[in-house]
Amino acid sequence: MKRVSLLVSALLLVAASVFAAGGKEQGTGAQAGAPKAKWRIALSNDYAANSWRQQMLRDFQLVVDKAKSEGLIAEGAAFTTNESSAAEQAAQIQNLILEGYNAILLDAASPTALNGAVDKAVAAGIPVVAFDNAVTNPKAYRIIIDFQWYGRHEVEYIAKHLTTSGNLLEIRGLPGTFVDNAIHEGIVQGLKEYPNLKVVGTVYGKWDEATAQKAVAGILPSLPKIDAVVDQGGDGYGAVMAFKDAGRPIPMVMMGNRYDELAIWKEMKDKNGYDTWSACSQPSSVQIAFWTALEVLNGKKVPMELNIRPLVITSDKLDFFLSHTQKGGVATLFYPQSWVQQLIATATAGQPEPPDPIAEE
Repeated sequence: MKRVSLLVSALLLVAASVFAAGGKEQGTGAQAGAPKAKWRIALSNDYAANSWRQQMLRDFQLVVDKAKSEGLIAEGAAFTTNESSAAEQAAQIQNLILEGYNAILLDAASPTALNGAVDKAVAAGIPVVAFDNAVTNPKAYRIIIDFQWYGRHEVEYIAKHLTTSGNLLEIRGLPGTFVDNAIHEGIVQGLKEYPNLKVVGTVYGKWDEATAQKAVAGILPSLPKIDAVVDQGGDGYGAVMAFKDAGRPIPMVMMGNRYDELAIWKEMKDKNGYDTWSACSQPSSVQIAFWTALEVLNGKKVPMELNIRPLVITSDKLDFFLSHTQKGGVATLFYPQSWVQQLIATATAGQPEPPDPIAEE
């Protein structure tokens, strides 16, 4: 296992070095001597006030810099609204149309309120690729993260690692959102497969560690022994601290790929062998959206919907991702153009998505 881990890390570092050096991709538009593209791609983002969105903006700039260095685009620019305003974002999209951008990537303030703005962009010949908080407009290309898969696999991991029946605490996200509902539904589906597991308490952490810690601390006195915590990403650290402050045994807490969550997992793992599972939607889904837009602009046939799974971190990959995630940030990957071309090919053929662009054991 040690040898495999070293090989994984070495290959990942080589891949990172190639990217940093601006190495050529094999695939559409990357051939030597190809004419310089004049494409201008814009990112319309509704919100930037948490670590996930900040990492997403950094990941966008990374992919823009790479594409520009290879002559695949002329420009890429990000525009963020204030206070996640759908009205402001719709006006922003109208401005991007008038400014002549060739494609728009969209992390939307609302799944429905921006459908009219998408209609206007498409009518102007500008493809829209929605990701993360996607829109419902069927004219937009959509990168859909399988959040129900996320919820089911939290339960599955717990079921495989608990030897007896278990009491679960569920930490939900932001009430009324698509993501919260989808992950919760996945958890419900998983519990149907494992009747020995039972949710005995539910709180809303709103994907924020401080909010989650306060909510968990408030409900703990009324709960029996908790064997595991299912959540939605960004809540794990707060949950651990709430149990710790209450002087209660720390259960198996599902983590959400934030630096603080990975760091406290590592601390407990080194101390007593603590084991868990971490997953979250990847901030670099913006890169998948970017390469998808470029494929569309270059005349390739692309399915209107591409499905991906969250980025999963298991114990054997913890050290790598912790060392490659900045403090206050979120674990992420770089998705190259060739990987997205693979994703499009497998989706077209009705096959599962390709493995994450990291070395597999």
